[in-house]
Amino acid sequence: MTTPVSVQSHSTANVLRQFYALTKPRVVQLIVFCALIGMVLAVPGLPSLDALQHIVVACIGIWLVAGAAAAFNCLVEKGIDAKMKRTAWRPTARGELSDRQALLFSAALCTGGSALLWFAVNPLTMWLTFATFVGYAVVYTVILKPLTPQNIVIGGASGAMPPVLGWAAMRGDVGPEALILFLIIFLWTPPHFWALALYRVEDYRKAGLPMLPVTHGNEFTRLQVLLYTFILFAACLMPFIYGMSGWLYLAVAVAVSIGFTGYAFALWRRYSDTLARKTFRFSLIHLSVLFAALLIDHYLR
Repeated sequence: MTTPVSVQSHSTANVLRQFYALTKPRVVQLIVFCALIGMVLAVPGLPSLDALQHIVVACIGIWLVAGAAAAFNCLVEKGIDAKMKRTAWRPTARGELSDRQALLFSAALCTGGSALLWFAVNPLTMWLTFATFVGYAVVYTVILKPLTPQNIVIGGASGAMPPVLGWAAMRGDVGPEALILFLIIFLWTPPHFWALALYRVEDYRKAGLPMLPVTHGNEFTRLQVLLYTFILFAACLMPFIYGMSGWLYLAVAVAVSIGFTGYAFALWRRYSDTLARKTFRFSLIHLSVLFAALLIDHYLR
């Protein structure tokens, strides 16, 4: 027989899992990884012990604020999430967490993360991170997403900020290297997200969101995905051209960019949901491998 104590422990663990799910862990992990790359590239050579401690604290602060933005997004979009298969499992969409709980949780994460960045990192990083929170949670989620098919293009600026936050955390400024990394993620976001939207188009249509495949159709969206991969290819060469990376990065950047463009070209020529899924998944590999190559190249040089 289950004792009251074990029932209570199980219930507490379940609630904690629901709160954790609100932070969109996989998305936040990619955000922190990109911020970490910005931090490492900002430090010449191997970081000292003090620098490593600074990096850990900055990553925690950025994780907290990013998690707060994700939780606020879940709260605002709970009605939309409930209509879409991809998001119907979220605790706010299922009514497992109340609006008050989600709002307080988001506020607590944002406050804690902002305070940590202000006192333990630097004010510039705190303000940039908070601006990113506002850009994603308010400007993108509340204003852009329900109003324009260009939501992911304009709102992509918030998603491209992590390397800038990481650079600012270590240098206390925003250098051209950080802006190059920002540009890469900014241009990567539309083809990445539109590949997903192509095979989830009925979900977005049902939810009443003006995503590009809904407003302009499948063929037009596929063309945009292809064109963006061409521009992204050029942007991925900029770290080498500017001199912030070497030949190893260049080789990897060319390889993964050819791969992404190849998927986009195949998708443009002949559409299938399976190919759209593969394109979306490869876009994640593209960004992860690209930034990992930057990191390895930085130390090898």
